[in-house]
Amino acid sequence: MADSRDNDPPMPAGPVDDPACWSGAEMQRSQAWIHRLDAGDFAEVDAAVARIEAAGRDFLDLARADFDLPLLAPKLARVRHAVVDGPGFALIRGLPLARLTRRQAALAFWGIGLHLGLPVAQNARGHLLGHVRDIGHTMTDPNQRGYASAETLRYHIDECDVVGLLCLQPAKWGGVSTIASSIALHNAIMEERPDLLRTLYRPYFVDRRGEVPAGAKPYFPMPIFAWHRGRVCAWLEPQYTTSSQRFDEVPRMTDRQWEAMHLMERLADDPRFRLDMEFRPGDIQFLNNHVIVHSRTQYQDHPEPGRRRHLLRLWLDVKDCRPLPRWQAERYGPRRRGGIGVPGMVPVAGLSAE
Repeated sequence: MADSRDNDPPMPAGPVDDPACWSGAEMQRSQAWIHRLDAGDFAEVDAAVARIEAAGRDFLDLARADFDLPLLAPKLARVRHAVVDGPGFALIRGLPLARLTRRQAALAFWGIGLHLGLPVAQNARGHLLGHVRDIGHTMTDPNQRGYASAETLRYHIDECDVVGLLCLQPAKWGGVSTIASSIALHNAIMEERPDLLRTLYRPYFVDRRGEVPAGAKPYFPMPIFAWHRGRVCAWLEPQYTTSSQRFDEVPRMTDRQWEAMHLMERLADDPRFRLDMEFRPGDIQFLNNHVIVHSRTQYQDHPEPGRRRHLLRLWLDVKDCRPLPRWQAERYGPRRRGGIGVPGMVPVAGLSAE
């Protein structure tokens, strides 16, 4: 539970100067966040995938050394730097899906992901390779997750250092990925509503949505902003924060807490801060959850099963990402940086959403 330090949490004295502070208009103009694969890059990935398939190896047995990419590795190092120490996101464009089987595309994505970090479980079933597609879930059910629906997702972060998405198939319409800089939102709130910024530095409570580690409660405390070792870390899960109110022992949110959280969401969707991305087949997006909030618009699928929107997802533990404040230990435990950990969970990396 919260302690006395939460009444006067540490905060920066003024606007935060950080490479991850940017505006939507600035990023639309620069396009420097788009990293394009060329024929030589893909040839290296293709050769690594072919070696792995010939050896009959499984995803869980693979390490970064299995994806030795002398030409592409420097480009992936720049991607990693942008995500970890730069604006907090990157888009890799040009993976030629038409030449790949589903397994080959997944292996290529897995190998590229290993150049950024290590996969962690995304749900209680131990999925290290996630599938983002509509299987009829709804966010109105407090024990279901939004990635398995076609509904609009509120601005949020995922429970890991870095989230990666590979677009296998876009929707008929909609499904636009929208991101904003948490640091820019922080500075805007400091300027426009400093009274609410302090509220965002105090703990909210977040629903675990039925994915409860051994000995833990079905909810945990977490402020939306934390100031740690001279850097801001952000957390935003409005859907899960709201559903935490179903537990009698969780304190009722105050009017000020609601106002502050809704201000954060409203600013994230403001054209001053928002950057929209329409995924193409073969696009790979990486986001740093400590400095980026993201959303997705509602979408409609094509009627043909083979044309339905389908993204592969990785949650990555990135050891040299931002130092984590004490709140993260409340969420993950003392030795983990992310992912879901529940009793009896067995890690898997399958090619279907089931």
